[in-house]
Amino acid sequence: MNKKWILILSLVIAFSMVLAACQPAADVPAVEEPALDEPVTVVEEPEVVEEVEEPVAPAPTGDKVRIRWFVGLGAGSDAGTFEPQQAVVDEFNASQDELELVLEIVDNEVAYDTLATQIAAGNAPDIVGPVGIRGRDTFFGAWLDLEPLIEKYDYDLSDFDPSLVEFYMVQEQGQLGIPFGIFPSFMIYNFDLFDEAGLNYPPAQYGEPYVWPDGTEVEWNMDTLREVSMMLTVDTSGNDATMEEFDPENIVQFGFQNMWTDPRGVGTFFGAGSLLADDGVTAQIPEPWQAAWKWTYDGWWTDWFIPNGPYGGADFLQGPGGAFSSGNLAMIHMHMWYVAPWALGDVGFDWDLGATPSYQGTITSKMHADTFGIPRGSRNPDAAFQVLTYLLSEEVAPKLLQIYGGMPARLSLQDAYFDDYTAANFPGKTINWQVVVDSMAYADNPNHESWMPSFLETTDRYNEFWNYAANTPGLDMDAEIEALRQDLQRIFDAAQ
Repeated sequence: MNKKWILILSLVIAFSMVLAACQPAADVPAVEEPALDEPVTVVEEPEVVEEVEEPVAPAPTGDKVRIRWFVGLGAGSDAGTFEPQQAVVDEFNASQDELELVLEIVDNEVAYDTLATQIAAGNAPDIVGPVGIRGRDTFFGAWLDLEPLIEKYDYDLSDFDPSLVEFYMVQEQGQLGIPFGIFPSFMIYNFDLFDEAGLNYPPAQYGEPYVWPDGTEVEWNMDTLREVSMMLTVDTSGNDATMEEFDPENIVQFGFQNMWTDPRGVGTFFGAGSLLADDGVTAQIPEPWQAAWKWTYDGWWTDWFIPNGPYGGADFLQGPGGAFSSGNLAMIHMHMWYVAPWALGDVGFDWDLGATPSYQGTITSKMHADTFGIPRGSRNPDAAFQVLTYLLSEEVAPKLLQIYGGMPARLSLQDAYFDDYTAANFPGKTINWQVVVDSMAYADNPNHESWMPSFLETTDRYNEFWNYAANTPGLDMDAEIEALRQDLQRIFDAAQ
């Protein structure tokens, strides 16, 4: 057995349970981001089904090639999704007479173990999904490069934003997916708090400046965001964080937060990167991440415009959709899955979406995205690719997105999606959906959820660093960041 798969099989049992349970618990700076492959949808979250009976699919007949579709790493393993997924399978099987698509649904709590066992035993399925970046990279090195098949069958990628196609291109592994369901990130802001402060709203489009009340135009970057956010951070006496009289021990309103994310997500706000260097063995802290972490630390403890650890649990920041829906947080940077009735339904204030600010002239709107992959162990990769392209087609993708949730990656489907989404969830409201579409061009690659050696241990260490910073004023952040890098290097070395 390949050494890499021995390691993966030994780790994935523990790792899978953590991924499956990764959900936002409270609106505090160190909360781990929800796994991409478990997007928040417009429906109520299903209860975990401990024992799931897989739908019984008909056995292949005649000379048909059996193609196994594995579902369970993300959405699609709750009982309410069985019938509509099986309907897609039945439609495919009725559409041709060469392949027999067989649906294998595995409960999310055991899906990672099950897939690892199948792959290690040489019994890999032919298609896996929907799955996000975090779930995909649990099985690092296990996926087929789709580029040769895309070229062989002249598959048309013109209906996808080129940056999203590039998003699935992984160094030394190839094209590991084709865009399907996406969750771009952007700014969400509270009209009422801006109006009360007499400030203009964040830019609605990328490339637009921020306009101060006196008409002065400035670049919409992290410096401007900091200044605006401080003016939107208010104490019990009505002083904002730019005033000498401001009391940081009695804040009742904050200006900004990167909500429900981890240190990698916060770092990516300033620029795409990875804790692992391109050589695959060296720990690094990218310069934009260092800048983002220090900017955030100052926002916690010096400039006071971001809720720090102690403020994270404050009653005035609690709402059905976390701190922003409380009405006491002016701006957040968030993903499309957050724009849902449970978060932004009847929150008691008006809101809209704006452009992500830049850092040193570069804009990065981190991306969550679901797709389907073909394992390298598939016995029928060409036939699997035929099924994959069927699932991603203009006709079938909308049906699957209704089951799983998510914004369609296909450009031709997006207008109808936003019209239907608004009518169903926010009737009568005008929402700046164009900034969501435009955010696709700024997706992070490498993605902030990508693979790292000893993933669990690495995650524990950087979250320990983040929790300590969020709850401890007066730190030398340069020293803390270097200590983190050294610890990560020791973890990476031990994983070799």
